[in-house]
Amino acid sequence: MRMIAGLVGVVLACGPVQAQTILPDADEAMEVKMGTQAGLEAWVQDFRPRALAAGVSAATFDAALRGVEFNPKVVERDRNQNEFTKTVWDYLDTAVSDDRVALGRKALETQRTTLNRIEAEYGVEKEVVVAIWGLESAYGTYRGDLPVLGSLATLAYDGRRGAFFEAELIAALKIIQDGHVKVFSGSWAGASGHTQFMPSSWERFAVDFDGDGKRNLWGDDPADALASTANYLRHWGWTTGQPWGLEVTLPQGFDYDQTTERVVKPVADWQAMGIRTATGADLPDHGPGSILLPGGHRGAAFLIFPNFQVIERYNTADAYIIGIGHLADRIKGGPPIAAAWPRELRALNLDERRELQDRLGRAGFDPGGVDGRMGPKTIAAVKSFQKARGLVPDGYPSLEVLTLLR
Repeated sequence: MRMIAGLVGVVLACGPVQAQTILPDADEAMEVKMGTQAGLEAWVQDFRPRALAAGVSAATFDAALRGVEFNPKVVERDRNQNEFTKTVWDYLDTAVSDDRVALGRKALETQRTTLNRIEAEYGVEKEVVVAIWGLESAYGTYRGDLPVLGSLATLAYDGRRGAFFEAELIAALKIIQDGHVKVFSGSWAGASGHTQFMPSSWERFAVDFDGDGKRNLWGDDPADALASTANYLRHWGWTTGQPWGLEVTLPQGFDYDQTTERVVKPVADWQAMGIRTATGADLPDHGPGSILLPGGHRGAAFLIFPNFQVIERYNTADAYIIGIGHLADRIKGGPPIAAAWPRELRALNLDERRELQDRLGRAGFDPGGVDGRMGPKTIAAVKSFQKARGLVPDGYPSLEVLTLLR
């Protein structure tokens, strides 16, 4: 799933992408009956044989889930997360604030020896690892305060993605069973630790970097969590020395049909089209890349490289990816984003995004469905509509576009 960053609902502390792919289905707008404590308790008993068959011992299951509580707030967050929308600039104001940059530099210095070892072993730059740490748990100061087992059990019982959350709950129970942690807390979706891993991500990617025999992502020492994050990124293809992207300027008369991740060109081709860095310099060649306009043609433009898609494995929202990349750059000493943002614009809410798609379709511009998600088909439909109206076809789903469709 892809969403344009300017209008995406970004959930901090959601961890590797498993936690980001649990959005409500498009046909789930109808009211769903809320569960109960008694219902959860009955579900736990029904779930017990499946957990035992998956390798969880009876002793672990009974001790860990005894007294587990149904949390209606977790269900509410799950059902309504698409409602939380920010513009990319509002998101970046917080994600890459001066305070977060300063704290990131301090955290890097505090953990420099460990981070240098991680960078050498996994090939992921330490500033990127620190940036993920910073956005996911404010450098370890807030790792989530909800009981992970309770959140996962509640969401599995809720049933809309029962198989997904059952699998995560089994993985969490195995973490406890194997003695890596006795009790752990995290986000509403069950992500936990310094860098907010889902239990299944812990299974696949967590490492024992400090050599104590445990893959502990939750204690005060962040070494295992930071190394596990680097291991995660390496697994998905991180290229050492390649930036996530860089801010660029576009020439007058630029063809905005080129602004999509689906258009990938060698840097020499972008250079020949008149694209330069934000300072006016020639483009550095880090391999083929794409042009991204997360705030439309009136906002910043970026030339993005494959490492952008690697960060996307952590969280699919463009705003989050840019937040991680830019925070890492700032921690390293890089400048703020130079271009101004169109701050007079606001994000469309979920109902407006659905209306936009519905009206695009009825006007003959196929958005690929009405689900409120601003994916590639919707962006292409917006571009086609903008062209038909003589507007700059940047694909940005703004209130202006919706108003014209009305």
